[in-house]
Amino acid sequence: MAKLKFGDVEENVVTREEFPLDKALETLKDETIAVIGYGVQGPGQALNLKDNGFNVIVGQRKDSKTWDKAVADGWVPGETLFEIEEACEKGTIIQYLLSDAAQIKLWDTVKKHLSPGKTLYFSHGFAVTYKERTGIIPPADVDVILVAPKGSGTSLRRMFLEGRGLNSSYAIFQDATGKAFEKVVSLGIGVGSGYLFETTFQREVYSDLTGERGTLMGAIQGILAAQYEVLRANGHTPSEAFNETVEELTQSLMPLFAENGMDWMYANCSTTAQRGALDWWKKFKDASQPVFEELYDEVAKGNEAQRSIDSNSQTDYREKLEQELEELRESEMWRAGATVRTLRPENN
Repeated sequence: MAKLKFGDVEENVVTREEFPLDKALETLKDETIAVIGYGVQGPGQALNLKDNGFNVIVGQRKDSKTWDKAVADGWVPGETLFEIEEACEKGTIIQYLLSDAAQIKLWDTVKKHLSPGKTLYFSHGFAVTYKERTGIIPPADVDVILVAPKGSGTSLRRMFLEGRGLNSSYAIFQDATGKAFEKVVSLGIGVGSGYLFETTFQREVYSDLTGERGTLMGAIQGILAAQYEVLRANGHTPSEAFNETVEELTQSLMPLFAENGMDWMYANCSTTAQRGALDWWKKFKDASQPVFEELYDEVAKGNEAQRSIDSNSQTDYREKLEQELEELRESEMWRAGATVRTLRPENN
């Protein structure tokens, strides 16, 4: 295990060089990995594991769109694709990749197949961290581990096919067999992680919920919408407002600071842009930090988790979700974006 140093702080990390795929395959050679759920993370993780040579089956509700998707992806009913309960029975490692709400609903079904020595795997610390709210309390005689890719299952799969890796966190909640570390690292390498950094179930869910509501999704949408609306209110056209707000950010600047950091991106912009960014970034930080502090506090108290549980368990959740997504999709900014994207050179 390697160490990353950030001043006085050290982090445990595992790289593919020190724990190669061959070692991961040898570690799990006698295991059957049952991927339960074929929605957001399931396809990417299951397909990457299969392509890497692991023994993988998929558990999904029959006669559903996701069952049909699994069949289209090459999983064979009765051989590598089963109803959820049968997959849980067959699997020695159960990758519990259903939505948080579905995990709560199906927990009794899964739990009865967690015989001693099996492994329960999550990609989110939600269910176990908020166990008083979810009711998900694993048996004491199974390993409970986590590998959380830092991105969507779609990104995990795309980067795997490109020969790259998406970084992931890993955690051990319960080591009943004494082999949980080898298992979690092997699975992390198997699903296509670039490298693995250590966390806990609680830290993973606290940072994940904050990030999703913050810079990854919620905050970025809010900032983009605010700038776009100010530009439009001051006479700028939809195309100009969208290009200055979104297109330049995603197509030009994000790749630069992803490559070498924010300072390098600044250094490769005009001196006027540098000066303005350096003058204004602290004002944006001061304005947004109280919001992030409130957000983190709500996550730590469990209030955000409860809101998600209450909302996502409603029978009409999907219909309400589609209405909210439609509001975004039909906003002028994102309708302008749909048009601008068709004009990119690769689309012409």
